[in-house]
Amino acid sequence: MEYVTAVPHPRSEAAGPARAGRISLAVALPAGALGAAVALLSTRQRWSEGTTTVAGGAFSLTAKGSDVTGVPAALAIVGLAALVAVFAVRRAGRLLVAALLALSGAGTVAAALLGASDSSALDDKAAQAAGDTSATVHALSHTAWPYVAAVGGALILLAGLLALRYGRYWPAMSGRYERAGAARPRRRAAGVDPDRPEDLWKALDRGEDPTSA
Repeated sequence: MEYVTAVPHPRSEAAGPARAGRISLAVALPAGALGAAVALLSTRQRWSEGTTTVAGGAFSLTAKGSDVTGVPAALAIVGLAALVAVFAVRRAGRLLVAALLALSGAGTVAAALLGASDSSALDDKAAQAAGDTSATVHALSHTAWPYVAAVGGALILLAGLLALRYGRYWPAMSGRYERAGAARPRRRAAGVDPDRPEDLWKALDRGEDPTSA
């Protein structure tokens, strides 16, 4: 009895990674863009509040995220730039940019969580309001905005991890034109028989010009 071994078609083997690349791209792009927007928006909101004593009375103080730390906003901008740049590079360059994207997200998360319990920004404001460098803030409380910024950072991190894992399947910016704006000449088709349609189609698939002499 003879056994016939089925040989998988090359197109079916490539369908899996290609599909994973499309799905990961569809997730990473909105996740990274949304994460950067959330992190930037969160740093403009009130993160903490408290009171200090000024002239014998209570004086209310508030601190925005940008007062507490500028790291989440800066890293969110870096992450957004890396998300765009990942399509402009290939191979090792894409891995490096994807790693930068992931690190931007991780740094945003860490900075936001550290800022969630920070009191130095309000202490500085208390010292300015009281005119006393030893003045501190009392009745300190924090809002949920630092954690919202951390969620934004987590989305950027997710985009970076997807780029690291599936970025090699993502499309790249077209290299059809030179920097000067002139179109690159097509490669000359070698060994193409103009009387054989299958040769013409194969040449076109390879990006060659079957009509060139």
